Amino acid sequence: MLKEFKVEPLLKDKTPQQTKAVVAMSGGVDSSVAAALLHNLGYQVIGVTLQLYSATNTRKGACCAGQDIYDAKRVAESVGFPHYILNYEDIFKREVIEDFADTYIRGETPVPCVKCNQTVKFRDLLQVTKNLGADVLVTGHYVRRLEENGKVSLCRSVDKSKDQSYFLFATTEEQLKLLRFPLGGFYKSDIRELAKYFGLQISEKPDSQDICFVSENYSKTIAKLAPHSIQKGKIVDVNGRVLGEHNGIVNFTVGQRKGLGIGHSEPLYVIKINAKENEVVVGAINSLMQKKILIKELNWLEQPKEGMEVTVKLRSSHAGSLATIHSTGEENKACVILNNDCFGISPGQACVAYKGEQVIGGGWICAQSEYQ
Repeated sequence: MLKEFKVEPLLKDKTPQQTKAVVAMSGGVDSSVAAALLHNLGYQVIGVTLQLYSATNTRKGACCAGQDIYDAKRVAESVGFPHYILNYEDIFKREVIEDFADTYIRGETPVPCVKCNQTVKFRDLLQVTKNLGADVLVTGHYVRRLEENGKVSLCRSVDKSKDQSYFLFATTEEQLKLLRFPLGGFYKSDIRELAKYFGLQISEKPDSQDICFVSENYSKTIAKLAPHSIQKGKIVDVNGRVLGEHNGIVNFTVGQRKGLGIGHSEPLYVIKINAKENEVVVGAINSLMQKKILIKELNWLEQPKEGMEVTVKLRSSHAGSLATIHSTGEENKACVILNNDCFGISPGQACVAYKGEQVIGGGWICAQSEYQ
């Protein structure tokens, strides 16, 4: 069975038996199979699960709390490798949950999964990996890490329906030296099959969905974190004419059509969120079309040349658009010019650039107010 599933050696200069691998285990099928597979191939596996938030917040489709921690522990015990649970609730609350709320309050749309990977899952877990004297940190992400002539690159997974490269654009070259993604060459159906082969009780466990710490909906979660954010304000058109009233800008995101609570002769969309004035600006769909994007807090795994043509994803579900990347003259910012107008580009989302299958990096989409 295992011969059918080929995994690149985690290290070229060490055998599996000589290689100590920390595996980040969320309690889901993917990371559990990654750990079990490596253990069965002879690697010295150490499972680590981060408790990221209170178990009282758990719901179906969440991860990293409650039942999921128990599932990870049970997998480690059944397969036969050591497992540790680390409490990172305070760090996760400060760097991911509070950032999520603050981003919405600024009138932007956050991507907390990127922030989580950028901070607690990679930055902090890589330090744990070093502290344990391990050689590599392994995760169950569907993404490929390729190494050729000493150069490491990050690429989309074989299973395009599960590809998670968008969420890993902030990974640095230094981090990639220690990171490994053994599932990048598999399809999800392969992973389910392996879970059954290893006798894992979570083989049919549903994938985690949406944002793990959101117990009800976004606005209710934000209201609990920042009650002051739920303030009524005006809904105005692009000319400033008042069309109605909203019950908090955190309930809206750029491109939204449903739930505006106003009647009009033509369909209206959220064009912009003016946090300073506590206003939601709405307009016709053509007001949402955009070709020029400013991005900040850049992370390049390969520095793009001026005017370099790439494919960019502007949200996780975006199929991708052809574009060119240009310098702005400002530090840590770049301008992305799309070949064609794109609908509903939202500040706070990530703009991730690809050269074929390779992730070259990206940045965070700026609000129009940040443009020069």
